[in-house]
Amino acid sequence: MDSLTRPYPTGPWKSAAESAGLLREGVPAPTIFEEMTSLAVRHHAVNLGQGFPDTDGPEWIRQRAAELVMSPGATNANQYALGTGLIELRRAISEHQQRHYGLDYSPEDQVLITTGATEGIAAALLALVKPGDEVITFEPFYDSYAAMIALRGATQVVVPMNAPEFLPGPAALEAAITPRTSMIIINTPHNPTGSILTAQLRDALLEIAHRHDLWVLSDEVYEHLVYDGAHLPMASGSTASDGTEVASSKVVTVSSAGKAFSLTGWKIGWVLGAPEVVAAIRAVKQFLTYSSGPAYQHAIAHALREGDDYLREQRDGFRHRRDELVAALRDAGLDPVVPASGYFAVVDLEPWGRNDATEAARWLAESVGIVGIPVTALCRPWLSDAPLQSWMRFAFCKQPSVIAAARQALNTRIR
Repeated sequence: MDSLTRPYPTGPWKSAAESAGLLREGVPAPTIFEEMTSLAVRHHAVNLGQGFPDTDGPEWIRQRAAELVMSPGATNANQYALGTGLIELRRAISEHQQRHYGLDYSPEDQVLITTGATEGIAAALLALVKPGDEVITFEPFYDSYAAMIALRGATQVVVPMNAPEFLPGPAALEAAITPRTSMIIINTPHNPTGSILTAQLRDALLEIAHRHDLWVLSDEVYEHLVYDGAHLPMASGSTASDGTEVASSKVVTVSSAGKAFSLTGWKIGWVLGAPEVVAAIRAVKQFLTYSSGPAYQHAIAHALREGDDYLREQRDGFRHRRDELVAALRDAGLDPVVPASGYFAVVDLEPWGRNDATEAARWLAESVGIVGIPVTALCRPWLSDAPLQSWMRFAFCKQPSVIAAARQALNTRIR
């Protein structure tokens, strides 16, 4: 029996793959991102599918990491960092939270460095959620949530967000809570729709979580890519109706440097929370990766302290590219949602007579010369009648020349 005919092993991997829509007749399947990238290559199409920049972050940050890697061993830049992360980086994150949001986190025991935000999410779920619990996510959702909830042995409960606002509804959230609910995952700014919470909505969600004694895991990786309005951290929320400080105890914040500084491959993230909560998450995290590259940690500490001007410039550049892509989609007869934040614009293809975005994605690559990701890839795969079937996500975190090529493809092949 060769490797292609051996049965796949049993185990939790199946539930994780199935929850993320990556199990086809019992066989693990490639992600939609892999499929769309392959289509882009095959048809020489403009790839607006994958959500990462096609240019590297600032040279002065990268140069700092390179110097540390090649320096003598005094900085220990090539050896294990502490499991909690370098104190230099934890202090820089603490200063960042105070400078930008007025939030106080002790670098000693309220900041934990993780291998990207994804590991922070995984560690928090493993630390705080029990097998058999229910975890509420809002749809569309980052696919890692579904996979990690399944690996934890918990159940994902989905609360849809409706177009075009794509905001969590307090009434729908309240209706989804059961005695088994232990956590709500909130992604703000939101991937893929670019929506951001108002202060009123944030406080309403926190009040519900507090009243039901639920954990709030807040994924805020796009915090520095807000084009309209301002990012409001969940941990900056107001007190609950009974006067209790909601944010002080059961709100866990996850973020990272990857999106902020266009250094997604460095995988430097962090978890923020109350000391006892961070300690519990650290107890799990130390048995995942233990620690991340110390040279990158040193460089990101430098970036957080010195990079505010770059963050503004990058935000302005992405805002312009967002506007270019939105205009191109409008010229092609569509009505995209103008994202207030993030890397992506989502649009309904129904005006083109395309009711299935997965099929339309293949047609777009071959006949139009542009590639996106069906929004249903970030929705419940087990529902054949899931909402947003005709919606597509396009990434604008690309070079201006790429956005211009996408606009030309839409203009010449649609009209």
